[in-house]
Amino acid sequence: MKLEAMKKDDFYRQMFKLTIPIIIQNLLSAAVNSADVIMLNYVGQSAISAVSLASNFSNVLFMVYYGLGTGATLLCAQYYGKGNLEAIHTVEGITLRFSMAISGIVALIAFFLPQKMMLLFTPDQELITIGASYLRIMGITYLCWGITEVYLAILRSVGRVTVSMALNMLAFVLNVILNATFIFGLFGMPKLGATGVAIATALSRLVELVACFIVSFLSKNVKLHPKYLFVHSKVLTQDFMRLSLPALCNDVSWSVAFSMYSVILGHLGTDAVAANSLVVVVRNIGTVFCFAIASAGGILLGNIMGRGDLEKSKSYASRMLKMTVIAGAIGGLIILAITPFVLRFATLNDTAMHYLKYMLLINTYYIMGAAVNTALIAGVFRAGGDTKFGLICDTIDMWCYAIPLGFFAAFVLKLPVLWVYFLLCTDEFVKWPWVIKHYREGKWAKNITREEV
Repeated sequence: MKLEAMKKDDFYRQMFKLTIPIIIQNLLSAAVNSADVIMLNYVGQSAISAVSLASNFSNVLFMVYYGLGTGATLLCAQYYGKGNLEAIHTVEGITLRFSMAISGIVALIAFFLPQKMMLLFTPDQELITIGASYLRIMGITYLCWGITEVYLAILRSVGRVTVSMALNMLAFVLNVILNATFIFGLFGMPKLGATGVAIATALSRLVELVACFIVSFLSKNVKLHPKYLFVHSKVLTQDFMRLSLPALCNDVSWSVAFSMYSVILGHLGTDAVAANSLVVVVRNIGTVFCFAIASAGGILLGNIMGRGDLEKSKSYASRMLKMTVIAGAIGGLIILAITPFVLRFATLNDTAMHYLKYMLLINTYYIMGAAVNTALIAGVFRAGGDTKFGLICDTIDMWCYAIPLGFFAAFVLKLPVLWVYFLLCTDEFVKWPWVIKHYREGKWAKNITREEV
């Protein structure tokens, strides 16, 4: 009995050690997004809508980095549990080659074809003009982001979540200050509105990249060095491709599909888009605990599986899932508590305010669905290298169920906006039977390290 209590204490001690910095990091990220929307709220509804639509490209690109980082994290976490630092640096180089190539391509498109990018989401010429100026500058952000996200993922995989949090904190705080400066024209700067948001983001990401190199220089283990780009390992490259590509395709498929929700809402009017842009910010605040537990749990389980203790990893996964359910309930209550304040301070028109109120209420329970699926698919399953299940599950759910349902409801049945939104928000719960069944089978618990590396 005492031994079991000690194991539980050890689990919770390690989880809180990893989770708390990630929660702070996620809260800061949500706070910056909230600050962007609040500041743009005083510029105008068109600015909010344009930036919200243009940000879909950043969201998709972030999921690309997240997918690449997942492959790197699950390999590095297990090799760290095994004590193989050389393998970690090799995986880092492989991941950087992919992320930098993708970032460069997207940056070129954003610089030369921003209007075409905006046309995917809205036919409104005013929103296209505002969004295009935003996207052209964001190209600089993408180039920096592709490097920092990979390095921060590697740091988290070896348990250095506090350092990762500090670097994000630097970027987030600087972003808020610069946003206020360029949006409102402080300190003698011109008032740039939505364009100012892009400039602030680009500068803060550039500073964050410089800070990563400083941390790397002072670090005794995980470095950010150009030489790793040229380190090749056929075995690790094959493992990375085998594990990362399904995770990358999963995250990109999901994020592009989720962006299609914005396409549907965008063609239902700017009121729906403006309301949804505020809802996303509030939902991000409500999900910080859930997603932090998934990230921390994935790292902890990966370390344990890398040491070969698969039964212990299953026991820890069960406790992690219970924590996630509690966090999901808390997240729903947080959204419920925030709703009156959002409705009080939002400066949208009456129709958009009506949409906003009921969209927020729908998200009080939607968080639970997202929390459980994220914890299992992106946390537990991926920790053991099981990335294919999430790809198949999410792709079928989003592209064969949610998106066709949304388009059918909006453009064939011509249902009201809130009914369309409600139907779109059933996507997470449809997956539950298959996700929970896969979890209970326990085949995801695997040691994916190699002795010859």
